[in-house]
Amino acid sequence: TMSNAAHGSTGPYARYAAPPAANEGYAQGAGGYGGGAPGYGAGGAAPGYGGQGGYAPPPGAYGQQQYVDPAYQQQGPGGDGEADKGKRGKKSIALEALNKNVMIWACFFTASLFVSFVLSGGDFSFLMTYGAMSRMFGFGILNVKTFMSKRATGVSIKTLQLYCLVFFFRLTSIIRHEGYLPYDKSGDWLYHVIEILALIFTASACWGCMGPFKQTYQPDQDRFGEMNVPPGYGAVYLAVPILILAVLVHPNLNSDFMSDVAWTYAMYLESVALIPQLYMFQKQTSGVVELLTAHFVAALGFGRLLEFAFWVYSYHELATAAGSKLPGYLALFSQFMQLVLMLDFFWYYYMAVKNATPLVLPTQGSGMGIV
Repeated sequence: TMSNAAHGSTGPYARYAAPPAANEGYAQGAGGYGGGAPGYGAGGAAPGYGGQGGYAPPPGAYGQQQYVDPAYQQQGPGGDGEADKGKRGKKSIALEALNKNVMIWACFFTASLFVSFVLSGGDFSFLMTYGAMSRMFGFGILNVKTFMSKRATGVSIKTLQLYCLVFFFRLTSIIRHEGYLPYDKSGDWLYHVIEILALIFTASACWGCMGPFKQTYQPDQDRFGEMNVPPGYGAVYLAVPILILAVLVHPNLNSDFMSDVAWTYAMYLESVALIPQLYMFQKQTSGVVELLTAHFVAALGFGRLLEFAFWVYSYHELATAAGSKLPGYLALFSQFMQLVLMLDFFWYYYMAVKNATPLVLPTQGSGMGIV
């Protein structure tokens, strides 16, 4: 081994007068040049070459601050490989979410097409049943979202209350009379079952939001129509005027005043029942909508689109006892306005499902459609 005499105060291996700075290059960590652990010239108790002083390079040489490529610092030791792995991981998660979205709708379309093949007989009126199935599907999704997550966030209780009225009044009409039922076999029993299930799903979701999961409900955002009424009763500004309109202008297919008014009220009210939910979307500070909630609203909108397509060709049947077609025109107008209100929602929903990303709507500052 080298003797201590070989390491005098002079010569090429002499100790450097100034001790190395704490942040200098290889002077960091265990085992480095001039570090605290044993190594070349370690400053710790364990001996190394040169005793305690060791070899401390002059300024600018090894041991000083050195240039490190910023790209390397960002990527880390794994370099591009780890960055690529991260991107692939995100793509895999997005693809998985997209597959779930596609699967939800694929199941619905498969079931509905099967029912159509078995019961519709190719009759155009099956669009009414198809629209009712879409509504039921939407409220089924909402129940899954609410009871699986045990949260009522992002859901408007006012919209649920209005839809409870819609299904209740429609059932009071179609159970007693046949004037507003689809012409095909689905009008014999299936349409009734779908509407009953839709009412059960709606009431169940409403109970969940107002009962066991009330603490997660967001009343500060579900504030549509809360002017001069107790908190939570803003829906009366939609329910009462539309009831008056239905009493004044309604068709006469059942030749029964109460039954005709009940069905008409359900149709008119359904056209505005989603407004509190869309209003709540707009009031959310983040603008982010939970995907299952978005599926719920999209299913209701899709159902309305199917019924609108049916009534475009059948509105002339909605005539008063005096023969006026005003009820038919009002039915078309109300459904059309609901679709207009949902246009930008449909666009953002499509982009979210396509890209497997959260649905983000414009917030109150930027406005959302005409809601």
